[in-house]
Amino acid sequence: MTKLEICCYSVDCAQTAERAGADRIELCSGQSEGGLTPSLGALMQARATVTIPVHPIVRPRGGDFCYSESDFAIMKNDIAQIRDMGFAGVVVGVLDEEGHIDLPRMREIMEISGPLAVTFHRAFDMCLNPMVALEQLTQLGVARILTSGQQQNAELGLTLLRDLVNATQGPIIMAGAGVRLSNMQKFLEIGVTELHSSAGRTRPSTMRYRKAGVTMCADNDVDEFARYCVDEEVVEAMKSLLCITEPLPRSA
Repeated sequence: MTKLEICCYSVDCAQTAERAGADRIELCSGQSEGGLTPSLGALMQARATVTIPVHPIVRPRGGDFCYSESDFAIMKNDIAQIRDMGFAGVVVGVLDEEGHIDLPRMREIMEISGPLAVTFHRAFDMCLNPMVALEQLTQLGVARILTSGQQQNAELGLTLLRDLVNATQGPIIMAGAGVRLSNMQKFLEIGVTELHSSAGRTRPSTMRYRKAGVTMCADNDVDEFARYCVDEEVVEAMKSLLCITEPLPRSA
């Protein structure tokens, strides 16, 4: 059966996703940055309260995936912490200045990760040559690649996603970015066996008092009295569809 991974920006959302039937959680912070490393407190709470596999992302900052020595040292420490806490996997990705997989650093990451299932995240969508990257990640032994098919959303990337699914000899190709209930069938039709979705909606703050004229955000247009969260009904509907639909077999 096709697996459904839900991207969660809080432990509350992870608990909601588990209750709704998700198979796995990608745990992040920093929704506006596209996903950053969750705090130690969030990791501890996730381990204590979520029973399905949780794969925290390790991404020390927003922006590109070419990291300084300090950034990379932080990443290695975070991966070691996640490993020692007993998580099922980790989500990570590193590129070099030319847009290739940073093989020396990824080898270090794979060694530090030990038993963790390593997902190479959407840094893959920023690399120069996806087929070369697939071969390199296969040799490294990563468990899966999260990708939109090098497009802004995965529906636009269906052609490359199909090619990756047919070409892979190791990593699972997990489609992500813009995967919704309304387009899930398209990914199943090309043989994708894992889907990644935030299945989210915006929820208003519970605060009744709202101070006017003061903001904590550099973007004055952001509504700080609303937050992004997992929609339990959407996750349930997505999982129900997967339970009755199987992906097509990979092409010979």
